Amino acid sequence: MAESTPETGDVAAAAGRPEDERLGIGKSFAYGIQHVLTMYGGIIAPPLIIGGAAGVSPAEIGLLVASCLFIGGLATILQSYGVPFFGSRLPLVQGTSFAGVATMTAIVADGGLPAVFGAVIVSALLGLLITPVFSRLVKYFPPVVTGTVITVIGLSLMPVAARWAMGNDTKAADSGSVSNIGLAAATLAIVLLLSKIAVPAISRLSILLSIVVGTALAAVLGKADFSQVGNGPIFAVPAPFGFGAPTFDVAAIVSMFIVILVTLTETTADILAVGEIVGTKVGKRRIGDGLRADMASSAIAPIFNGFIQSAFAQNVGLVAITGVRSRFVVTAGGGVLVVLGLLPVLGRVVAAIPYPVLGGAGLVLFGTVAASGIKTLSKVDYNGNLNLVIVAASVGLGMVPIAVPGFYDRFPAWVGTIFHSGISAAALLAVVLNLVFNHLKPGKAGSEPSVFATATRVIDYSDLKVLSRLENGDKVVDGKIVDAQGRPVPVRDSDGQPVSYRIGTEPEEH
Repeated sequence: MAESTPETGDVAAAAGRPEDERLGIGKSFAYGIQHVLTMYGGIIAPPLIIGGAAGVSPAEIGLLVASCLFIGGLATILQSYGVPFFGSRLPLVQGTSFAGVATMTAIVADGGLPAVFGAVIVSALLGLLITPVFSRLVKYFPPVVTGTVITVIGLSLMPVAARWAMGNDTKAADSGSVSNIGLAAATLAIVLLLSKIAVPAISRLSILLSIVVGTALAAVLGKADFSQVGNGPIFAVPAPFGFGAPTFDVAAIVSMFIVILVTLTETTADILAVGEIVGTKVGKRRIGDGLRADMASSAIAPIFNGFIQSAFAQNVGLVAITGVRSRFVVTAGGGVLVVLGLLPVLGRVVAAIPYPVLGGAGLVLFGTVAASGIKTLSKVDYNGNLNLVIVAASVGLGMVPIAVPGFYDRFPAWVGTIFHSGISAAALLAVVLNLVFNHLKPGKAGSEPSVFATATRVIDYSDLKVLSRLENGDKVVDGKIVDAQGRPVPVRDSDGQPVSYRIGTEPEEH
């Protein structure tokens, strides 16, 4: 039986998959532009961060922005429209991944942009090679790992937002001035105000609109300079290797490969999510095709001055909100991104946005990334295992180079390249600890759980007489307290030491 969506009002063909519905050119581009606007703030942020860390000129940052739009458009078309063996053929928007920003910022400090491009090319090709077997590796990247990594990604970007809010140039006379931070605060307030407005189109575009309003405010205050926007071509195809030939450093490649594994995991989750939203079948073959499109576009991106490509989760949410399930809508959006990427003048406009404005918006934008990681971690089971230790140790190690940037300065260069990025350090430790604690279980695992694993559930021996610490479902079995799932609940004395005890012999429900 034919079906329709409330927003489109278009009737899909009775046969075929829902994502293959064609809405016509006009509606496809209208909804496609909506996808572009939803992810625009996210796709321009990475080149701004990496370009700023590389110390390139505003015109060159404009080139990076245009290149990322161009490659993002091509990657989106490949993913949504697809060719044999490449592309999930689902409404998935592709763009420059936030997952690699912190790592690339660390690499660019030592080897410049050519080292970043070289690391992305090699690591993406390695990712392309492992896509056939990645479904077997997904179990090693459960929510406790991916949630930890995504949280650290967001936290590691917070210093960037703070530097932007101060003006981004510590040597400038107005660095950290009240006017700069005040402008950032005003932009942040605009984001929060627009997010509260009960108009979905406005609230979803609150980041982008706040940047526009904040920039207008900066222009009124004399803190915006667009004099360089006209210096350069209006239309141009991104020149291959515009920043020089790529260079290849082993430590940088290893560090970036960790990011690739995280990207593959995120894209797999997005493919499964959008398949469920659309109501279509997603099997291993389709996931493999989607991951190959991800890695192929990531490997080609550096040739045109771009970075790692991945699916944008916010656009998956947009599919759910609007009910527009056609993949051709996203393909049209990819075409719009390609056109925007052929307009370097637009990149120069973006590069001219005052850093304090970007700082105010960045606090929310980067905070959203961290919040997404926390949301993922909220789904993790912490009872009777060592997942709490995995999160605690990994986040702690990931925060070290953020809190003390020079922590690894006395170590060999390869150590600094890998661990100077909080994201790489956290990912490495999270994966290793997950293997050790959740996959390698010699002996009677769980018979004497770690104090960390039970940190949220320990009974003081002095409470046993009144049973004040027991919860609904607890019971006494063979003289020992167990919870509703039959797992032992540790009892410790006032010094935190395990207590040997026995309460009756008959099970008693509490």
